[in-house]
This record gives sequence, C-alpha cells and structure tokens, in this order.
Amino acid sequence: MTSRINLSAPDVGALERDAVDRAMRSGWVAPLGPEVDAFEREIAARVGVAAGVAVSSGTAALHLGLRGIGVGPGTTVVTSTFTFVATANAVVHAGARPFFVDCDPITGNLCPDLLDEALAGLAARGHRVSAVLPVDIYGRVADLDRIQAVADRHGVPVLCDSAESLGATAGGRAAGSFGRASAVSFNGNKIMTTSGGGMLLTDDVELADHARHLACQARLPVAHYEHAEIGYNYRLSNVLAALGRAQLTRLDDMIARRHAVRRRYVDLVRDLDGVTVLHDGHDETDNAWLTSLVFDDPARVHSVGRALADADIETRRLWKPMHQQAVFAGAGRLVSGAAERLFDHGLSLPSGSGLTDDEVSRVVDVLRPALESARD
Repeated sequence: MTSRINLSAPDVGALERDAVDRAMRSGWVAPLGPEVDAFEREIAARVGVAAGVAVSSGTAALHLGLRGIGVGPGTTVVTSTFTFVATANAVVHAGARPFFVDCDPITGNLCPDLLDEALAGLAARGHRVSAVLPVDIYGRVADLDRIQAVADRHGVPVLCDSAESLGATAGGRAAGSFGRASAVSFNGNKIMTTSGGGMLLTDDVELADHARHLACQARLPVAHYEHAEIGYNYRLSNVLAALGRAQLTRLDDMIARRHAVRRRYVDLVRDLDGVTVLHDGHDETDNAWLTSLVFDDPARVHSVGRALADADIETRRLWKPMHQQAVFAGAGRLVSGAAERLFDHGLSLPSGSGLTDDEVSRVVDVLRPALESARD
C-alpha cells in the first residue's frame, strides 16, 4: 500500500526536533523568550531589513502591518483579487474595505497598469485609499518596483503580502524587503514552517516596535496590567520560534529541492501542447513554493486532477479570485478576466522539499499518461 503524496507537507527532521527540545528544556515554553528574539533578528538579517516581529500567523502580520501604516475604518485598501482569502480578511480585520484588482495573466501577480487605473478611479470617486497590498503569488515576487512607483504617484503606502515568497528575490532584493513593510508566513505548508506563525518585516523600527506592542495585547510597561489601546494576542511561541530557527538554516537547501522537483515537471510538459508551467518554470529567483500547470482546455484540469487523486496524490486548484467569493460579493473591483482564467485553467502539483525522488517519480508516472489522455 502506497502512502499519500501531499501538495506541500512540512519538511522537518532531527535538527528541528533538537531545536524544539532545546527550547523546552530552557523553560521558555510560553510566548516570547530568547528563541523568539533570535528568530526575529535572523529572519530580518536574511531579508535585509532592520526589524522583524514574530507573530502567530501571516494573517496577524498583515493585520499589524496594515494598522501600522494607517489603515482603518472609512478607508479602502487596493489588493490583488488572485490570492488566498487571508489577504482580504486582514483588510477587513483592520476595519477597511478591500478593492480587488486583477493580475498579470502570466505571473498571477498584481497588474501595475490596472493598479494605476484603479487608484485614479478611486480618487476621482472620492475614496480614501490607505494602502496598496500586492501579493507574491506562489513564491514569485510581484513587480514591486513598478507597483511602488504607481503607489508613490498616488501618495499611497505599500504593504507587501510575501506570505508565499520567503527566500525569493527580485532585482537582487529579497522578498520581504519591499514597501513600508512586508508580511511572511510560516504556516505548515509554506517554504519553511514554525507549524503556524508569521513575521512582519520592515526598516521602520518605530512601526515594528508598535506592532510588537499591539501583538502583546498592547500592555503598557508598568507593574500592573495597563492598556491604552486595543491590542491582540498575536505573539509567537518560543518553542515554535526554535523550530523556525532550525528551518531557516535549511532554507536554501529546501528551495533548491523544490526547484529540482519543478524541473521534473518542466521536463515532462516541455513537448506537450496545451499545457505550460506557471511562471514558465525557469525563473530561479522565485522560491518554487508551488509548481502549477496551466491548461489551454479547462476540462483537462479536472481530468488530470482526478487521475492524480485516484492515485492518492494531492493537487489543488489555483486561487479562486476574491471578487468571485460570496463573502466579498459587494466589494469593488477592476478585473480583466486574467485571475478567473488562472482559476479555471490551473492546477498545483506536489511541490514539497521533503518529496523523495521515488515520490516525484510516482507523481510523474501518473501525470504523464493523464496528460497524454487528456490531450486526446
């Protein structure tokens, strides 16, 4: 009996177990502690920013970042429609309204030209736009130089949702180093994990200090419990930070392994008509978090997905656009159809760094005839 092959399972082993044991033996089991402090310093150094704030999830990091740059009730945040719901949820948590903009049809990342059009239109209609929130999709950094330039022309700050892109680069700069601040995720399926967790990254030390304060229920530094503003229980466990520190030492190797897995899929589809690899499969600057196929015929998404599911191999449809989600049915949007096409035509394949060569071969051996039969 063969075991299930998952889409992006955590890649942990003896190093991580030793790190967790070290933290537990230290007595620092609750949130905060020396592992958290060190983890913040090490991730910030890796990304090349002044400060990191370790929190319980990437969503928490986004929420704190939005608050830190002035997002609140009565304002609008312009973000990508092609994303996981946490991006939009964080906007609502901050009290603002999301406005969804479509993506580049090749990369899936926020389209700068549509962003410019959206910001101009919102300003003309009297909306107060408090932030632009681009997303690095599936491990590829968005066109943040152009996005930043557009946002600067409209006088709007940028917070980057880099939940999926830790370890990636663009123009020599690391994901997580763009905008006023960036948020990364350490969820169990991400490129590296702390089981659950995230971090806000920024060069604005004052913003980081305030976010850290809010993440600890906004407790003031006095002998009793004193609070002058609403805070949150968002801090990361010291034990989980130790796990993250161990993962960080392996990050480059894990990225390299995901690229090796991706190359197997690229080689498989190279000579097949009607199917391509999202991001073209040859960009070594992304982190290869998930490798996804895009089919000319959307029916092939279902037939290939069924064939892999029958072999106990997990796949996943690409993100369903936020403007198509019932919860955001009334939200504003500027769409071109690009995100809807990616959702209808795309399928993510097992991509984890923990996949063995035999497991990748098993996926390929099922995928090859499925692709051939789906083409006929």
